[in-house]
Amino acid sequence: MKITDYELFEVPPRWLFLKMETDDGTVGWGEPVVEGRSKSVRAAVEELMDGYMVGEDPRDIEHHWQRLYRGGFYRGGPVLMSAIAGIDQALWDIKGKHLGVPVYELLGGKARDRIRIYSWIGGDEPSDVGEAAAERVDAGFTALKMNATADLRHVDTPRAIEGARNRVREVREAVGDDVDIGVDFHGRVSKSMAKRIAAAIEEFDPMFVEEPVLPENNEALPDIAAHTTVPIATGERMYSRWDFKEVFEAGAVDIIQPDLSHAGGITEVKKIAAMAEAYDVALAPHCPLGPIALASCVQVDACSPNALIQEQSLGIHYNETNDVLDYLADPDVFDYEDGYIDLPEEPGLGIDIDEAYVRERAEQDVDWHNPVWTHDDGSVAEW
Repeated sequence: MKITDYELFEVPPRWLFLKMETDDGTVGWGEPVVEGRSKSVRAAVEELMDGYMVGEDPRDIEHHWQRLYRGGFYRGGPVLMSAIAGIDQALWDIKGKHLGVPVYELLGGKARDRIRIYSWIGGDEPSDVGEAAAERVDAGFTALKMNATADLRHVDTPRAIEGARNRVREVREAVGDDVDIGVDFHGRVSKSMAKRIAAAIEEFDPMFVEEPVLPENNEALPDIAAHTTVPIATGERMYSRWDFKEVFEAGAVDIIQPDLSHAGGITEVKKIAAMAEAYDVALAPHCPLGPIALASCVQVDACSPNALIQEQSLGIHYNETNDVLDYLADPDVFDYEDGYIDLPEEPGLGIDIDEAYVRERAEQDVDWHNPVWTHDDGSVAEW
């Protein structure tokens, strides 16, 4: 069995899909992308596929991962690890299809029958969160996530803190105590403000505060953890088990959120999840992306005992032009009930990509970039 060819498709709203073909007709799909840097990742995938993968047996996944990662003197980072991630997803998809089993069966088998999911509300600059929260709960979700704030100064006013507190209170009052609320600080909060806002929202029992500081400031996490009882989650901008090692050893994180399209794919995130289990840390993969990324997350959730909940981007504010289910031949695979989705039973990643629709949408000009915010004085703010 050999890899014979591949294609890449940039599709709206901001995704990059990889189709990998083999000489026996088996096709695998991956989603290698950095949101807003899809062309950079595309170039990296082409370099890796042409230099390392075409002509190789796709079934030797661990060997290929090591070659892709260790074959370069300069390693890691979002672009290279996202390129590896999408290739890795496609390899697992091929192997599962070739053997006629879901990927999780090749990773030790199921640790559960279904996985809980949560839904986004409120947008980048959160507003009308109470109404949006009630709508999502009425739709069947039992957990939500929202941004805590828009941009903040390094040390901001009491009004800014009260604004975050009021938004979380509005959601809690709208949904009651049977619904979990994740509060995303989005790395846009300094460590001094993170301590103050975490303390301000604690009375509303958030499920977690996410990325309370930027990952380059992870040394601040123990100090933040000492100021709140709210569980701390982070990891969407960490790209390998080596990035997570110091966070685990510091003992300040309760939930890790590696992204299956950024952190080396299924092969690497399964290892990160196992490391987390040893430190009594839960897994909640980051996934504001497309259907291939989500399917990959679910495969790892299925076989990870410490998987807590799964992010998904259905209806998220980024997906105005296309949504997660649009690219699937059978969108029912991600149907949710009582806040859970069942594990897929189809082979590989468990999804059937509508290739004709992918090709149609790839004809569109996709040039998404995240906003660049500024403070009142003109200096650059974190988005």
